[in-house]
Amino acid sequence: MNCPFCNTHDTQVLESRVIDDGQGLRRRRECGKCGKRFTTQEQVRASVLWVIKKDGKREPFDKEKVKRGILRSIEKRPVSIDLVNETADEVEREMLKAEKEEVSSRAVGNAILKRLKKIDKVAWLRFASVYLQFEDLTDFERLIEKSVN
Repeated sequence: MNCPFCNTHDTQVLESRVIDDGQGLRRRRECGKCGKRFTTQEQVRASVLWVIKKDGKREPFDKEKVKRGILRSIEKRPVSIDLVNETADEVEREMLKAEKEEVSSRAVGNAILKRLKKIDKVAWLRFASVYLQFEDLTDFERLIEKSVN
């Protein structure tokens, strides 16, 4: 590991800690040349997961895209960023558990909806309105009525 400050390869690990439910490591390092300390993180890299969009196009699964969608839906709602990150991690794990190389965008969207409904009903409704492409008020009414029954 090269030092980000002086680019020398002479660094040593001071401490290591398991993160993300055993899926990664956080390491505190110190440069032998300049003496500065920095942190690195190692994550388990799963096989590439592809998302099949509604129009048939394929794109790599992007957890950051999942987070952005959730963040838009929770805007001005009392939901912590930690919960957003945890939710995105859960969605990614659910998609990887399918043990397929490809998942539908519908499966990803439904996984997000399922979790948002438990977290915040307003965020759930906001996400649903975009994801399910609501056209008018009757679409909202149908979803709310369906969720109550």
